[in-house]
Amino acid sequence: MNIKSKATRKNVLDALEKIIQHLRLFKQTPENGLVVFCGNVSQEEGKPDIRIWSFEPPEKLNTKIYWCDQVFVLDPLKEMLREKEIFGLIVLDAREANIGLLEGKRIVPLKHFESTVPSKSVKGGMSQSRYDRIREDAINEFLTKVGEEASEIFLKQNLIGVLIGGPGPIKEKFFKGNYLNYMIQKKVLGVRDTGYTGEYGLEELVKRCEDIIRETSLGKERELLKRFFTEISKDGLAVYGEERVKAALEAGAVETLLISEDFKNSDEFAKMGEDFNVTISYISTDTSEGREFLRIGGIGAILKFRVE
Repeated sequence: MNIKSKATRKNVLDALEKIIQHLRLFKQTPENGLVVFCGNVSQEEGKPDIRIWSFEPPEKLNTKIYWCDQVFVLDPLKEMLREKEIFGLIVLDAREANIGLLEGKRIVPLKHFESTVPSKSVKGGMSQSRYDRIREDAINEFLTKVGEEASEIFLKQNLIGVLIGGPGPIKEKFFKGNYLNYMIQKKVLGVRDTGYTGEYGLEELVKRCEDIIRETSLGKERELLKRFFTEISKDGLAVYGEERVKAALEAGAVETLLISEDFKNSDEFAKMGEDFNVTISYISTDTSEGREFLRIGGIGAILKFRVE
């Protein structure tokens, strides 16, 4: 009754009435709660079009909200969809450093540094000891900068842990020298050798830390693809390609359906997978294995038994 506009008040009352009618379809509240959006979506003034959408959220909804506005309130749902498996990544040597994040299955490069550390070779008439001191000071300055930047980035994230890598001894010096903020330093889960720095080094670091991240979504995806490609290589319990996967689904032979996130007919095959009650795994293209899976078609299946 506090709404001054008659048209808006009518739309709100109509929406509430539609919600009340809709709620009568439910015998009880779904386990995770219920989200209901309803309102006038008409683009023509004076011609209302009241629509309603409702669904059970993917996680338990502990927030009770009744909100009347020009837009729907999505913040509680966005929070559910925010990636919760996040690792901080640092790869470095005396020449350069890269900072990134592992968000679920996705590697996100964030910052690149070039150092001004001189080479190990003494040039000119400078003594070796003086040159070594100058080089050590330059390394310390570089590592301090990397540590400060990484700490600033990582403190804004709810990290599971931090992984450090690089092709030389600088990574150990960085870790042992406590260049990171103490809150971030205690989250370091592994320091590993890599052949590279740069963005490729970030990806290599993730591979080298598979034992650490095995229980995350990325680790599970890597294990699944490893099993899939092993079965393909020995012509075993796996198939790929639209026709062969479709035939395997229809034969009831599929254990796990693999669909690339970039596969064009994903909705069609996901519907088939649901109809045949099989496990569906969506494969990211942010890893070399995921990109290889997309190159062979982006659709595959691990089988319970062979299909001729």
